[in-house]
Amino acid sequence: MNFVFVSLQRINTDRESTSTSLAKELSKEHRVLYVNPPIDRRTLLSADKDEYTKRHIQDSREGKNGLVKVTENLSVLNPEKVIESINWIPSTFLFSIFNRLNNKKFASCIRVAVKHLGFDNFVLINDKDMFRSFYLQEMLKPSLAVYLDRDYTLGMGYWKRHGTSLEPELMKKSDLVVCNSMDFTRRALKYNANSFYIGNGADLEVFDDSKIWEKPEELSVYKSPLIGYVGALNSMRIDISLIAKMAEKRSNWQFIFIGSEDDVFRNSVLHEISNISFIPKKHTNEVPGYVKHFDVCINPQLINDITIGNFPLKIIEYLALGKPVVASETNTMKEIFNEVTYLANDADGYIASIEKALEEDSHQRQAARVVFAQRYSWRAICEILVGNIRRVAEIKKKLL
Repeated sequence: MNFVFVSLQRINTDRESTSTSLAKELSKEHRVLYVNPPIDRRTLLSADKDEYTKRHIQDSREGKNGLVKVTENLSVLNPEKVIESINWIPSTFLFSIFNRLNNKKFASCIRVAVKHLGFDNFVLINDKDMFRSFYLQEMLKPSLAVYLDRDYTLGMGYWKRHGTSLEPELMKKSDLVVCNSMDFTRRALKYNANSFYIGNGADLEVFDDSKIWEKPEELSVYKSPLIGYVGALNSMRIDISLIAKMAEKRSNWQFIFIGSEDDVFRNSVLHEISNISFIPKKHTNEVPGYVKHFDVCINPQLINDITIGNFPLKIIEYLALGKPVVASETNTMKEIFNEVTYLANDADGYIASIEKALEEDSHQRQAARVVFAQRYSWRAICEILVGNIRRVAEIKKKLL
């Protein structure tokens, strides 16, 4: 089978995502083209760009071939055409006119790559790229079009204006929708009867509890217990007030946060609390070394429309290393992780749960967590994904 991925996320950066992990796992048995996001005009002119985007722009300016073969079955495309920044347009009707032109540019880049790779038939997987890839199903004519719903982006201003009406339309016209949480699946079923829960996965080859993980020097200066979090520090998702209250009530605990901070986090009171420390974002391959030496891992999410139904990948990563986990009581945490984690709703609840986790931890519990995490390997998730694709292809009599 041939797959073409379009996504909000770039592949081969310092952190994996759902779409990049699926693409790499599928490429072990299938041919995959992963299309990095195209450069838009605003990004091109902005000084605030990450190293991967800068490299994409530089390669395009130098006329380098944007199609790169990474492995025997995995190719990556950096689209050379610049699309326009149009999200400022207030009318969704007018936005859609200009968006079609952007899609046409984007599709032309993909079409050349698909032809070069000899993909006569392919499955298009759209990972939340609801604007730039809205018309790709019509323009590229894949055998099947799959929409991957793995986050509630409509709670954010950028996506809300036009996405509120366009994402349901994209779900409706896709051949199937696959979701990584039960909440997202229930929502998708309102628009498309071929909507399926596939779960989320972790790279269990990286998050391998059987390996010996040396304690990083950055952690050696702190005394136990170490209460740790790894991931983006986004003030729309992570509860700053909750963290502050926990740290103030348990001054003998050291709270470690590893990840990139948004402006609200950088300027928050958390930087003034002595037993809270911040460590810059680490490459995925380095993360297990830190997690393995936390006494308890936490996920102090705010409970809102963005977080209530999401499937936090970090929970699998924590559990895969046998660590006790305390997390906010979202729907997904209750439905999927209740038996192997501790759930809380406020600072007192978190403190009580962390104390219980520290007291109850044992080799037996650690082994049970690792076994639980094995259900969520990317191989297992891909088997479910491919099974659903084959099922719908058979119903629709589509050639794969």
